[in-house]
Amino acid sequence: MTGTGAGGDPADDATEDELTYADAGVDIGASEAATAALVGAAGESEGDYAGLLDIGDRYLALATDGVGTKLIVAEALEDYSTVGIDCIAMNANDLVAAGVRPVAFVDYLAVDTPDERFAEQVGRGLSAGAETADVELVGGETAVMPEVVKGLDLAGTCAGLARKDALFPGEAAEGDALVGFRSSGIHSNGLTLARKATTRNHEYDDDCPFEGYDTIGEALLEPTRIYTDLLDPMREHGVRAAAHVTGGGWTNLERMGGFRYVVEDAFDPHPVFEFVQQEGNVSDEEMHRTFNMGTGFVAALAPDDAETLAAETEGRVIGRVEAGSGVAVRGLDL
Repeated sequence: MTGTGAGGDPADDATEDELTYADAGVDIGASEAATAALVGAAGESEGDYAGLLDIGDRYLALATDGVGTKLIVAEALEDYSTVGIDCIAMNANDLVAAGVRPVAFVDYLAVDTPDERFAEQVGRGLSAGAETADVELVGGETAVMPEVVKGLDLAGTCAGLARKDALFPGEAAEGDALVGFRSSGIHSNGLTLARKATTRNHEYDDDCPFEGYDTIGEALLEPTRIYTDLLDPMREHGVRAAAHVTGGGWTNLERMGGFRYVVEDAFDPHPVFEFVQQEGNVSDEEMHRTFNMGTGFVAALAPDDAETLAAETEGRVIGRVEAGSGVAVRGLDL
């Protein structure tokens, strides 16, 4: 992929500035610093993707996340039917990355004005997501806060259980293979950059220039893939660590330990990524530091087991773990 201007002609670069995630409004470095400050003040719990509470022979795990600015696209199209799936996916997938089976979910919907129509659509999405993730919806909260929220915000918390010997160790090993699993699209991160890029020259309800969707907004709303079906095969084949590729894009692989992650055969990006890059004149590096680029989940395990896992799950051996640091993907050092 190349970072040409919206018209695909390098000459357009002079009039279309290169867009970054920070330019769009999200500075990952500042966000990480703020998170570190919060954790430093509140205290850190055991676990990375999920907080782990020792309850004897098992861990109770908790993860919390929201849909983010994808909700702005839903509002523009007046279609909230899939954002509930995103909400459950972003939480359940984090538990899976820790080796934990999600079991229950509670949502939090904050609105400026109650609206039965969009509330019903959000509920349908939550129900669909819960069915796919095989979790129980055990309640939730709808808060009306007109002076705090503009429109709506949707977040939730997912609870999971795991025997202590069922958790992934959490750290890859030098020589491991990397098995990747395809994403469904942009998922529910990086939408601030994707929105800013696509609306430079288009509206969300414009015809989609690539196949599969009627409008540009519909492509951006493609719901996040839920990876709970991978948990049993990953355990069976001895996965040491896993990464849910969300905010920060491919740099999430570094959460599997202090190694160098070399990716040589990632899944091809969906057309929506090429469209976002072209419209926003976004560099290859920025795209891979922001988006999943077609691969939404990665596991590290012994090479012999990796081939079997990939064959059984429609995954792909995409690379390897080496001594060193950083992530190398598609000729980029991230």
